[in-house]
Amino acid sequence: MISFKKNARILFIGDSITDCGRSRENPQLLGGGYAMMTAAKLLAKYPELNLSFLNFGISGNRIRDLKSRWTDDCIRHKPDILSILIGINDTWRRYDSNDATEASAFENDCRHILQQAKKEVGCQIIILEPFVLPVPDDRKKWREDLDQKIKASRELALEYADVYVPLDGIFASASCRQKPAYWAGDGVHPTMAGHMLMANAWMEYAGV
Repeated sequence: MISFKKNARILFIGDSITDCGRSRENPQLLGGGYAMMTAAKLLAKYPELNLSFLNFGISGNRIRDLKSRWTDDCIRHKPDILSILIGINDTWRRYDSNDATEASAFENDCRHILQQAKKEVGCQIIILEPFVLPVPDDRKKWREDLDQKIKASRELALEYADVYVPLDGIFASASCRQKPAYWAGDGVHPTMAGHMLMANAWMEYAGV
């Protein structure tokens, strides 16, 4: 469960799923995805807390990219609450560019940034699970790679996270109600409904 204090700063960071068209010039414009939706929910629920939000998602990022910009885009902002979603591009590049990220490298880089956040900032950490839906059909093959990243994420969450949001399972469950493409047309990038599903899950698992 996450504790929200007055004037708390909440930072979302990750790849295109977090980026979702956010503004580089105006930090108040958080994009059109789950980060904005989650922020809106929190602002409406806790108007007295004067919460502030930052979105540092960058489309195409892998864990190695997050590690290289961690000091500038995370540590120096000293967030009170840090929300991380990373991993799908580490899988994707294996299949479209023959540029794999080994599970051990993914885990080591994740551990590095999590340790740094805990040691230098002492923030609460929310880890969002990377996910893929089986559309189009070639995404089914990705499971052999992504499942290793999910396993690493879950194990690291036990060590470092205050909250873990199991998005892969959440999307799988939602796909029993409506076809997977309803939630993410390419199996990776959520639709409006998919982003709201993520925002709702963020709130639920954070204990809001």
